[in-house]
Amino acid sequence: MGPGASGSESEAFASTGAQGLRPSPRTLWQAPLADVLEGRAGDLLRGPWKLLVLGDGSPTRHLRLLSGAPLAISLMAMEPEGPGRAERPREVDELEPPLLRRQVWLTCGGETLGWAESWWNQQQAEACLRDRRQPIWSSLTEGRAELYREVDGLALVEADWLEERFGRPGPFWSRHYRFFRQGRELTVIREVFSPALERWLGPASTLNPKDIPHMVTTKDNSGLTN
Repeated sequence: MGPGASGSESEAFASTGAQGLRPSPRTLWQAPLADVLEGRAGDLLRGPWKLLVLGDGSPTRHLRLLSGAPLAISLMAMEPEGPGRAERPREVDELEPPLLRRQVWLTCGGETLGWAESWWNQQQAEACLRDRRQPIWSSLTEGRAELYREVDGLALVEADWLEERFGRPGPFWSRHYRFFRQGRELTVIREVFSPALERWLGPASTLNPKDIPHMVTTKDNSGLTN
């Protein structure tokens, strides 16, 4: 299925969630890509948060282990997306169109601990996300298929609707990464973590997140498509 996909093919991916797609959260600060890839970007984070946000483990599994409750996925929307949307990671441009964007809430024991959005080629989404309410990690590792995760971004973001759902003021720590299989890029995923995780992990940083965008300057803050 190429860029000339028919309207009926696009309509097959219409949202199955009740809320519809939200605009991506606004990025207040983003670590330089080189610092993320070389492991230097986590200096602002305390140890447990550094492992959660910049490690290559499954975040859905981590949330389940931390909370002691099963993780539930609440699908907000899953809809076709056009080119050049603001505030999306530049790695999305490497995916073959037509594109699909999926947004979900991550909850454990009825408490929202995170939010995520992901971008897919529509044909890949059809093949990989047969159960759209299942965590992506579970969908992609069925049959013990091997995956490679590359963390490409660390950021502080804000959005009124995130504050409302998390019940806490922003900004919030966020990351984005890609999954590869046999050298082929499958998807780009952005995750935003609720401060409620400090219950188990302790404070995310020694600094107030609201102060970081004003205190930290970077040589390269161009990791977004604006």
